[in-house]
Amino acid sequence: MTVIRAIVTDIEGTTSSISFVKDVLFPYARKRLPAYVETHVDRPEVQHWLHDAAKEAGLIEASRQEIIELLLRWIDEDRKSTALKALQGMIWKDGYEAGDYRAHVYPEVAARLHAWRGDGLHLYVYSSGSVAAQKLFFQYSEAGDLTPMFAGYFDTETGPKRERASYEKIAEAVGELPQHLLFLSDIVEELDAAKAAGYQTAWLVRPPLTLPAEPRHPAYPDFDAITP
Repeated sequence: MTVIRAIVTDIEGTTSSISFVKDVLFPYARKRLPAYVETHVDRPEVQHWLHDAAKEAGLIEASRQEIIELLLRWIDEDRKSTALKALQGMIWKDGYEAGDYRAHVYPEVAARLHAWRGDGLHLYVYSSGSVAAQKLFFQYSEAGDLTPMFAGYFDTETGPKRERASYEKIAEAVGELPQHLLFLSDIVEELDAAKAAGYQTAWLVRPPLTLPAEPRHPAYPDFDAITP
């Protein structure tokens, strides 16, 4: 059996509930985005991402209000835009620091991450959320600060999560052969891409969903069932 030396995990639906992101984080950012842009537009990083969003949308000239409306529409569409994710992350940072919420993690996740680290495995995150948002998520989790568990973070600047090349880049970045990496996700198409790159895969099918009779990838109801 191939030895697993590192684990790369998704967040939403894998370490944490989809409902926290959909029902807490997204509405929080959507409600505050217009005022946030207006009051922080002089910050270079905000200007950078607003320009990036306009470029992504193919807008040659656009007013600030038009960019705001574009970003709100992208939130509603759950668009995997790096610019949007970066701006959302800035807004979520304020919410975490104000104590408005804590990031949900499934009950067994923190203990299992600690156990895997104790076994010498290196842990990484690959999510469509920005790296900054990922770090905040695990820093302000319901289980406490989990950031010491992770050796690195990857987002869509590495590449789309359903493309093989993205996983090849991650393997190169962490200095491991793909066959020694285990990718955890609840999305089959992401697992397909990771497998095509040579990774081992683990499909998280959390209750109330039920494990399929003939899964395309090794399927597990939680982290405790996974034995790297």
